[in-house]
Amino acid sequence: MHVQEWLETVPPLAIYLLVGLVIGLESLGIPLPGEIILVSSALLASQHGEIDPFVLGACASAGAIIGDSIGYAIGRKGGRPLLAWLGSKFPRHFSEAHIATAERSFQKWGMWAVFFGRFVALLRIFAGPLAGVLRMPYWKFLTANILGGIVWAGGTTAVIYYVGVVAESWLKRFSWLGLVAAVLVGLASMLIIKRRASKVQTAHQEPEPVAAGD
Repeated sequence: MHVQEWLETVPPLAIYLLVGLVIGLESLGIPLPGEIILVSSALLASQHGEIDPFVLGACASAGAIIGDSIGYAIGRKGGRPLLAWLGSKFPRHFSEAHIATAERSFQKWGMWAVFFGRFVALLRIFAGPLAGVLRMPYWKFLTANILGGIVWAGGTTAVIYYVGVVAESWLKRFSWLGLVAAVLVGLASMLIIKRRASKVQTAHQEPEPVAAGD
């Protein structure tokens, strides 16, 4: 069963709690599909008046902020051994390569890694615990955590909700023609992205010119 279809069977109060809990656990460092649940719930809110998008966004923001804060406390207490333990339990998400990538991001960007990490699936899981392990000053972490949580969770809810409202109204007005146009635009966008990605990959694979005399 699709996530959104399943959510349609759940009471609004349970959806608020579920969104806050899943996002909180993901932010704490447990690999869960927080973004999928949030997007599906916001889209559902645009189609059903029983779900308040403001309450949904507030619950998602609270879950993100609280979960990250708990993850920070756990990371600060557990240190490097915690990352090693997580790597043994969740090798797909907490591999040495992923940890190294996240750590380089923190070393380069500092508190901004916590803020922008909200928008990257891998860093969203790492941000709290890794900030604690690296002993980032708590006031910096908390500032970035609150701002990032509100902008990501609240912003995602608002964008998906209003896109859903507009799309539903548009499709009702233009019937199947609107649906066909939307599909064509989506396919064209995918083809453009794939073509650009292919060009970038080809450019990286081209051998460097050999200097004269080598």
